Amino acid sequence: MTYKLSPTTMNLMLDCPKCFWLQLVKGIKRPEGIFPSLPGGMDRVLKRHFDRFMEKGELPPEIKEEGISKGYKLFDDKAKLEIWRNNKQGMQYKDETSGILLRGAIDNLLLKGKKIIVLDYKTRGYPLKEDTHEHYQTQMDLYNLLLRKNGYETEDYAYLLFYYPKDVTETGEILFDTKLIKIKTSVKHGEMLFKKAIKILKSKKPPKSNPECKFCKYREC
Repeated sequence: MTYKLSPTTMNLMLDCPKCFWLQLVKGIKRPEGIFPSLPGGMDRVLKRHFDRFMEKGELPPEIKEEGISKGYKLFDDKAKLEIWRNNKQGMQYKDETSGILLRGAIDNLLLKGKKIIVLDYKTRGYPLKEDTHEHYQTQMDLYNLLLRKNGYETEDYAYLLFYYPKDVTETGEILFDTKLIKIKTSVKHGEMLFKKAIKILKSKKPPKSNPECKFCKYREC
């Protein structure tokens, strides 16, 4: 069986190793709630928005306003970008020894000279807290790892572009504020997480659960 890992499943591993093992090895998933469609709709709109600027060789104003202009441009290989954005394909890397696959679907990329920088969109219902960006550290580390494993040079940072509602006009149009956060990335940390996941999946027995995991406590009742 070929295990397929993503930033989402890796975050599950960090949250509870046992839930991670049960989902991947035994197919026993945590109960899922209803997922809102608005984030997906915003994601599609933002990708079209950025692609229009990419085709003109320009950067969107919300990027320029944050001082990201000189020396930067949007990644302009649209065919490759469409593959990397696809949730069923994305960027991929297979560990040769275990055969376990790591993949991730990116939103966008910036170029600075020959180096690539991940640019990820996030939508929220309210302004950022001081630690909001920290929740996406694993995702950004793994994206950088995937790019490096596929032979690309990357900077040791990524950008998170947050959109959150500001106001509604008299004609019913919703206005959004934006906030661009630069986040340091570590390929070494991403690789360590990938190796940890491989070790857990190769084990015939599940690892110990997180003592705070409510799902594991429920199973034990």
